[in-house]
Amino acid sequence: MSERRRRTPNPGGDGQQPPGGGDRRGGPGRDELGSAGIGRRRPPGVRETAQQPRMGRAEMRKAAQKGGKGGRRGAAAASAAVAAGPGKKRFIDYPRFGKTGIKRWLPSWRQWLTACLTVFAAFVGLVFYLYQTTVVPQLNDLVKDQNTIYYWADNSEMTRKGETNRQIVELSDISPNLQNAVIAAENQSFRTDSGIDPKGMLRAVYNMAKGGETQGASTITQQYVKNAYLSQEQTLSRKVKEFFITLKINQEKDKNEILKGYLNTSWFGRGANGAQAAAQAYYGVDAKDLNVCQSAMLAGLLKGAAYFDPTKPENKQRANDRWTWILEQMVKTKAITPEERAKCTTFPDPVPQKPSSSMNGEVSYLVDTANKYLMATDKTITQQMIDKGGLKVYTTFEKDKVEALKKAVDDVKGENLNLQKRPDLDKWVQFGSASIRPGDGAIVALYGGDGVENGHFDNNADAIGVQVGSTFKPFVLATAMQVGVQTATDDKGKPKRINADSRYLSDDLSEIRKPDGSLVIGDDGKPYRQKNEDTSKHGYVSLRQAMQYSYNVPFVQLNQDVGGQNVANIAEQMGIKKESFADPKTPTFALGTSTISPIRMATGYGTLAASGKESEPYSVTKVEVDGKERPGFGKKEPRVALEPAVADNVTDVLVNVASNGTGTKTKTLGRPVAGKTGTTDQNKSAWWVGYTPQLVTSVAMWREDPTKHERLSLNGTGGKESIHGGDIPTDIFTRYMKVALANEKKLDFPTPTPVGTEVDSSGAPSTASPTSSPTTTDTPSAPPTTQPTANQPPPAGNNPPQPPVSTQGPGCVPGVDCPASPSQTPTQTNPGPTSSCGFLGCHTPPPTTPPTDTSPSGKPSTKPPTPSSTGGSQGGALLP
Repeated sequence: MSERRRRTPNPGGDGQQPPGGGDRRGGPGRDELGSAGIGRRRPPGVRETAQQPRMGRAEMRKAAQKGGKGGRRGAAAASAAVAAGPGKKRFIDYPRFGKTGIKRWLPSWRQWLTACLTVFAAFVGLVFYLYQTTVVPQLNDLVKDQNTIYYWADNSEMTRKGETNRQIVELSDISPNLQNAVIAAENQSFRTDSGIDPKGMLRAVYNMAKGGETQGASTITQQYVKNAYLSQEQTLSRKVKEFFITLKINQEKDKNEILKGYLNTSWFGRGANGAQAAAQAYYGVDAKDLNVCQSAMLAGLLKGAAYFDPTKPENKQRANDRWTWILEQMVKTKAITPEERAKCTTFPDPVPQKPSSSMNGEVSYLVDTANKYLMATDKTITQQMIDKGGLKVYTTFEKDKVEALKKAVDDVKGENLNLQKRPDLDKWVQFGSASIRPGDGAIVALYGGDGVENGHFDNNADAIGVQVGSTFKPFVLATAMQVGVQTATDDKGKPKRINADSRYLSDDLSEIRKPDGSLVIGDDGKPYRQKNEDTSKHGYVSLRQAMQYSYNVPFVQLNQDVGGQNVANIAEQMGIKKESFADPKTPTFALGTSTISPIRMATGYGTLAASGKESEPYSVTKVEVDGKERPGFGKKEPRVALEPAVADNVTDVLVNVASNGTGTKTKTLGRPVAGKTGTTDQNKSAWWVGYTPQLVTSVAMWREDPTKHERLSLNGTGGKESIHGGDIPTDIFTRYMKVALANEKKLDFPTPTPVGTEVDSSGAPSTASPTSSPTTTDTPSAPPTTQPTANQPPPAGNNPPQPPVSTQGPGCVPGVDCPASPSQTPTQTNPGPTSSCGFLGCHTPPPTTPPTDTSPSGKPSTKPPTPSSTGGSQGGALLP
């Protein structure tokens, strides 16, 4: 075809003008492509020849069919690229020449194959490099001594804890029974496998990547490699190292060498690292002398000594179940015969633990508390990691206060307990105590027991299972002030918030009613009647007075009125652990049937001392692991649990308890104190929880048979008919606080602002004089022995009781949800005995015979003398 035939006539009619509109030098021009009507621009200087292909009609039609401007642009671009030619050959043809749209950017199959081969070669090279450069540590290098060091609050050293209880022995010196038990429990295919469990490793890496709980290695070889690193952090890099060391060890060592290394480096608890140390720590024998039953127990510890050490009562059943399972696995793997298995009928209890000399006195309990806080705050820190050493733990414990608390307990014990005179009644008496900074949460002192050197290993400061008795009543009062009672509503239709001047029936054996007026039914199917400590009929008394003398009936009824679950919710907000609560639906929930630790009771009362701000207790301010500080330790931001007015009014009521009620022993402290006594059913525990603005301290006392973990009555202990919270526990508190606060200023509690209104329970006499102050510290005249309306029951049936007429105005909190009203002088109809005024108001002198706390059992005891029966009103109340 000639040059002339390939040219397209110029539509402009210039005859044989070149398509570019220029000359033969090839300036830019435009070809008209027939009926397609699509132009194509030639590059400058390029002349169209027969050797330069262009798009045919079919190609142009396909390009046009791809749609609109996009298709035309794609066709134009492709035409331009084709017209330009391939140019200089590229090493990698990407983006791909001659392709349009997405195909231009999709690699060819050759490119895909090349990339895959390159990545695979790089991976193989990396694996080979890592394998060649991985060094397997020597066994003796794995047992270098390290210590975990604990410091007092002033940064002076408290104690060191390290694994010195370890010894490398030959495999021949480890009983075959233990070897077989470990293989049966941990890795039954150990003798034949390659040492790697790919599925297990991928599962562990996946869990780490998604932030889930870490998992241990699956094979004994992998576990041995894990033990080779003193740092037990669960990271991807450590897993990679573990993989390559496992491969190398499996190639270079035989199975017996691997088993020897594993048994000599595994952690068995009790500070024992290795089989020899474990055999001595748990059974007092050498590893070579372990029998089948003992070996199965020790093998069970490898899954987690903190959870399977049978020394701890809570672990005993778990340990027994795992021991049984391992023996069955040993029969399954033919390590022992069924006849040998049949000889293990009784669980082989370990010998008593030998205490470390560095953990004597209270130090072991301080370390225990710090360790629990470490592991709860940083999940990567385990007991095994702590025992291996390398940590520096800076605590909140103040040495002088710890010593003062221990001395107070020891002195009171020495003065009251005498095993020679009372070998049965003064035996197994225990104390637990905690002292915390309110508003901060720092635990400055603990008393956990007689010391590990005396065979006492449980930390009583963190004890569970000891009922708190009447020390729980302030939580009920706080709930009534914060949430309100369901028996009356405010102008918004919500439960009416009450104050401590509200009057409730206090007669012994009174019936208890639900908010709808129906009777609470006891377990015997009859109406439930609540006992007091004494059997007197005191009629209707204010809640402040009920707290002062610790009457049970008013608070059991108040708990019904506000709702037990509401009480539990408020107590939890104040710092009490939810799992320590008894059933909130039970009638006696208000009387302290819950089992709360001294640390948590101090936390709850600390919320009152801090005007409603709850501070989470903490015992560690800083932690360094192998020289690097871990985040997340120290003081947490306080959170509001109660309105300040509510907390301060409850404190005001508890100041009255300490000054004129069951806590009068604290008067010798010589500074403002608030607190509450507690004694439980059958006198099985006695409490005092008290505080000043700077420090809150709880003291618990109980008896427990350590062989049965059974609570025993304190009746007769110390030569006393019964032990109450206002006796020995309050004495310990006062002695300790004198020393602990010796160098601190005397501070007053905040002046309480009014809160709530007086909402008397149904049946209260309407002749009582109104009081203008919601809650103040005072000692009202003692309640009358008889009142005409004392025995009139609330309305029966399903009709809810009518709210009493309030003389206090609308149910709102001045300064919180309504304006504060001016102070008013209260009307006093029965001033009672001569009063004396203190920093929070006027106080009537306490009764000649000090009152004692009450228990749900209603056990008789001495109470304040019963006054005249005329008048049941409050007296001597002053506005703050």
